[in-house]
This record gives sequence, C-alpha cells and structure tokens, in this order.
Amino acid sequence: MSAKRPRCPRCLRPLSHCLCALIPALQSRCHVLVIQHPSECGHALNTAVLLVEGLVNADLLVAEELTEHPDWLARLQDRAWRTELLFPGETAVMLEPDADDPRPRRLVLLDGTWRKARKLIHMNPVLQQLPRVTLPVAEPSRYRLRKSCLSGGLSSIEAGARALQIIDPGIQAALLLRPFEALIDGQIEAMGEALFEQNHKP
Repeated sequence: MSAKRPRCPRCLRPLSHCLCALIPALQSRCHVLVIQHPSECGHALNTAVLLVEGLVNADLLVAEELTEHPDWLARLQDRAWRTELLFPGETAVMLEPDADDPRPRRLVLLDGTWRKARKLIHMNPVLQQLPRVTLPVAEPSRYRLRKSCLSGGLSSIEAGARALQIIDPGIQAALLLRPFEALIDGQIEAMGEALFEQNHKP
C-alpha cells in the first residue's frame, strides 16, 4: 500500500474512495474460499477482497503453493465437507443447488488471470482432485475494465455472486455487486470517458 495514498485496511481502496459502506454482511450456508494468486494482491481492481468481505462465511487465502498452508490443505481434503472447485474444464458439471447431501458445502474460487489460475491448479494436486463445477451461461460480465480471453469470463465477485444465487437462492447475492459497480464507475470516472472508450469499449 502506498504511503502517499492512505488506504482503507478493509476494502484496500484509497480512504477518499472507501467502499465499506456498500459492502454487505451476507449469511450463506455455503462456505466460500477464494484462493488468490499473490500477483493479484496489489491490484487496484481487487474484487476478491470485496467478495470475501461481503460474506460472513468466507475466507481469502493468498497463496501459490498450498503446501505452505497445511491447515487449508487438510480442510480441502476433508471428506466430511462437500468441496467443489468453480472452474471450467472437460470434467466440470453445472453447479446445482443444495441437494440431499448432508455435508456442509464449500465452494473454492481461484482469483487471478486465467494463466495464473491454471498455474494454481497445476501446482496444487489437491485442487486437481476436487470435483469441478461451472456456471450456466448468463449475461456478460460487467467488468468493463478488463478483457477476458475466455468467453463468459467473470470477475471473482461476479462468479461468486452468481454461484451463491444457485446454491442458496434465498441469499441477496446482488448486494455483493454494489461495491463492485461503484469500484468500476470510480475507475472509469478517474480515467475519463474518452480514454475509457478508446481502450475498453468494444
């Protein structure tokens, strides 16, 4: 964090643009674990932080090799939990609402570029062994400041919100997107409409 621009320790935004007033505290039956590649920590558009802060039952783990975090390694291998990895692939099945499975449910998201996310999977066999789930095709991402190389690519907070709407329909997952929208609008305002249209509009 820059010494020249004091930042909020919670949302990591400059204090003059703090988003905490917009962050909800949603309860979900599903535990969300976001594994963030270390290269994403200082990114100005860090949506993983907003997702985790908006959920009571969520954790953010910044790591590249999970062997350095044996407690989380053990939790991901605990068969007493229904743990799934939200990531596309040949073996991925469509995410479904809670079924008759009595086990507590955990959804793992990977935060980083597609290349970094694939690297996380490659470096961590425990992630390779998790059942993979994917989201149904829906409206395109609102992440107007980043281009995805994958059709249907979403920011971490969008993916988390859509997943929770499926798993736990009673949750007001749309509230998670309020600070995200404010973040994007603020970045566009800071760069100016002309620069945004030149570099980011399709």
